[in-house]
Amino acid sequence: MKEILMTFLMAMVPVIELRGAIPYGVLQGLSIGEALAVSIAGNLAPIPVLIVFTRRVFEWLKGKSAHLNRLVLKLEAKAESKKETVEKWEFLGLVILVAIPLPGTGAWTGALVAAMMDMRLKRAFPAVVIGVIIAGIIVSVVTFGVDAII
Repeated sequence: MKEILMTFLMAMVPVIELRGAIPYGVLQGLSIGEALAVSIAGNLAPIPVLIVFTRRVFEWLKGKSAHLNRLVLKLEAKAESKKETVEKWEFLGLVILVAIPLPGTGAWTGALVAAMMDMRLKRAFPAVVIGVIIAGIIVSVVTFGVDAII
C-alpha cells in the first residue's frame, strides 16, 4: 500500500509527474500496469484545481512580495511560450503539449497554459486527461519496452 501511495504522490509533483512516478512505482514492486494507472491518477488529481484557481492565486501572490511576483511572472512567461501551440491547434494542441513527456511539458504545464488562456475546465480537463494517458504509455514503452503494455 505504501508503494501505491508514494507513486501516486510522486506523480502529483510538478516536473516529476508520471515521467518519474512510473519507473519509481515499478522499482518499488508495482506491476507496470499498476504503476501506470496509479501515476495517471496521481498526475491528474491536482489538475482541475489548477485550471480553475491558477489565475486567482497568481494575482493574489503578485501582491504579496517582490520575490513571489518574480516567480509568478516567470511561470506566466513559461505558459505564454507554450500558448501559441495550444492556440493554433486548440484542444489537440493542449493534448500534444501534455502528451510529450519532456521537461517543460506535462499536466502541470498544460493546466497552467489552459488557465492563462481562460479555457473552461470542461474543455481543458479532457485534453489534459488524454495527454496524460498518452504520456504514460510513452514513458512505459520507452522505459520498459513495447511488451510492457501488451
